[in-house]
Amino acid sequence: MSHTQHEIVLVSACLAGLCTRYDRRIRPSSACLEALAGTHWLPVCPEQLGGLPTPRPAANLNGGDGHAVLVGRARVLTEGGEDVTRNFLQGARQCLALAQAQHIRKAYLKAGSPSCGLSPRIGVTAALLLQHGIEVVEYA
Repeated sequence: MSHTQHEIVLVSACLAGLCTRYDRRIRPSSACLEALAGTHWLPVCPEQLGGLPTPRPAANLNGGDGHAVLVGRARVLTEGGEDVTRNFLQGARQCLALAQAQHIRKAYLKAGSPSCGLSPRIGVTAALLLQHGIEVVEYA
């Protein structure tokens, strides 16, 4: 990267205050926005990129973490029991493709999310990005 180019950070769109949360609530993260100040950033919502609407039923990892979902040993299910694993995998792949196309090496993702979180269990997108050498920082 030349000195005239700027590093781009991938960021969970909900952290930036965009209406992408499953429940349509707008809850920007002041800590994340402060960290993004003066940077170039690309907002993404893996769940929307995977074809899920907003609002949508809350979903949870079932049978393991995001790494287990990536290898087919766990699923992502809505509270009503609908299997949305395919959507979560597609969204994770879309985020990775965008990150790779823009040479992104760092992502600021939403804590507690079955897509983006690192804790309490790593989400599907976070796991895929980490597997490809992208640093993940989580914000509440």
